[in-house]
Amino acid sequence: MISRLLKSVREYMPATILSPLCMIGEVAMEVQIPTVLSKIIDFGVEAGDMSAVVQYGIQLILCAMVSLIFGVASAFFASYAATGFSSNLRHDMYYKVQTFDFYNIDKFSTSSIVTRLTTDVANIQMAFQMSIRMAVRCPMMLIMAAWKAYGISPKLCVVFCIVLPLLAVGLYVLIRMVHSIFDRVFKTYDKLNNVVQENLHGIRVVKAFVREEEETKKFTGISKLIYDDFCKAERIMAFNNPLMQLAVYTCIIAISYLGATMIVQSGNNEAMGLTTGQLTSMFTYTSQILNSLMMLSMVFVMLTMSRAPMQRTCEILEETPDLAEPNAPVMEVKDGSIDFEGVSFRYSKEADRNALDSINLHIKQGQTIGILGGTGSSKSTLVQLIPRLYDATEGCVKVGGVDVRDYDIHALRDSVSMVLQKNVLFSGSIKDNLRWGNPDATDEEMIHACRLACADSFIQTFPKGYDTHIEQGGSNVSGGQKQRLCIARALLKKPKILILDDSTSAVDTHTDAMIRQAFRDEIPDTTKLIIAQRVASVQEADLILVLEGGEIVAQGTHDELLKTSSIYQEVYYSQTKGGEE
Repeated sequence: MISRLLKSVREYMPATILSPLCMIGEVAMEVQIPTVLSKIIDFGVEAGDMSAVVQYGIQLILCAMVSLIFGVASAFFASYAATGFSSNLRHDMYYKVQTFDFYNIDKFSTSSIVTRLTTDVANIQMAFQMSIRMAVRCPMMLIMAAWKAYGISPKLCVVFCIVLPLLAVGLYVLIRMVHSIFDRVFKTYDKLNNVVQENLHGIRVVKAFVREEEETKKFTGISKLIYDDFCKAERIMAFNNPLMQLAVYTCIIAISYLGATMIVQSGNNEAMGLTTGQLTSMFTYTSQILNSLMMLSMVFVMLTMSRAPMQRTCEILEETPDLAEPNAPVMEVKDGSIDFEGVSFRYSKEADRNALDSINLHIKQGQTIGILGGTGSSKSTLVQLIPRLYDATEGCVKVGGVDVRDYDIHALRDSVSMVLQKNVLFSGSIKDNLRWGNPDATDEEMIHACRLACADSFIQTFPKGYDTHIEQGGSNVSGGQKQRLCIARALLKKPKILILDDSTSAVDTHTDAMIRQAFRDEIPDTTKLIIAQRVASVQEADLILVLEGGEIVAQGTHDELLKTSSIYQEVYYSQTKGGEE
């Protein structure tokens, strides 16, 4: 897991290495300060030698200054490396999401992906910065200070051997107790983000039904779960400081008693026991050892908190798209013919039944195919197999006589324009949105495509015309206008296959007829598949498919289906004669 995340360090590796090296230099200088201070006391103050005080005082200042320089350098390199690492990590995650197919996207909720890109990465960044600084400083300080203390008096170091294991056990118990809490907190963050996203996305519906109070209660409930978990974790971690203080004062008292006894017994003879200066430095080393252990415990807490975010981030980075590119992909789609040969499909292996079952269908280039069926009849699923948004579970789908799994995915999708059931426009001008279909489209090409989609007429009514700004999600245009802009965007690709997934449901019947007439006149060689709820939208099609339960239960022209299909008859008469017998 950690090795996978560290791949995102890349160009920040030198700073990542320099930070702990500078930290080692800071610690090395810092542990020299108590030793120099003891010499000032023993050889300067007690001996009454001011020259020794000045000499060792200069050494003390130099050690402090060098330690400061190393500390500042370490902090700079750590912050630079951590910021760059988090930036790379977000980039890698976002890039990975772009490679996901629909199955992978269905696996992760939108709110969860947003949480992983924001909150989780922020926690990983803090853990990374602490790891290359404090995770290096604390063990080094512990080892160097213990080594210096042992050099002064091995007997007094017995105190550390008794206290430190007990302290370490106490800290380990605290960390184990809070780990499960932090693991639960980050999953609750997903729910919180989901509530916020859902509320903001449907704010008009919330206000229309006066549900603000209920939405607030929902948000408050999930916020309280996070609050309660953090409070519980903080109450447990509150024992950290008293435990540390107990260890510090126990060591100081024990060292004071034993050290004073040794000084008295030795007659202040360094060769036989302990000097006053050495006892003073022992107090400093005691503080350094125990404080480093306390900081080390905080590092473990931070790493414990970031363990769940690291796992969740790696889930994104290690997710493998189901739609693999072939070894020798076909780079060009010959024509717009489509063949379904014994195609069955289910969304997951755990699904109880197939969404599509035994589909056999042959469509010639330039044909117009109408698709009708009730809700849940898998109309959208059928057409999503054509641009390989999903792969067939059984059988194969061919475009231009070639299995879609043998195509380069980009080449295949560039030849298939699909206007999805949920139309999406992005923030930017109308031109910006249209150029999603063709980045190099000229103004004349955009106007022509918009005329085919019956969009030019309403665009010209805007003060800024094609430079009119579209809000996020197309919230400042009507549903019918949004659909027509999406159709125009699809036409700009000049596709061999055009799929309209219920994409004219929000336009009036007259405009719908004009769009279909434009298709017949302007793009006769493009294969067109039209999913619709209105019979009028598909009755002039070369072939109409009637789906039910994931199967094609009837197919034929409008006149043929009126004679042979009871389902088609029921839909037709309910729409044209109000359902009269």
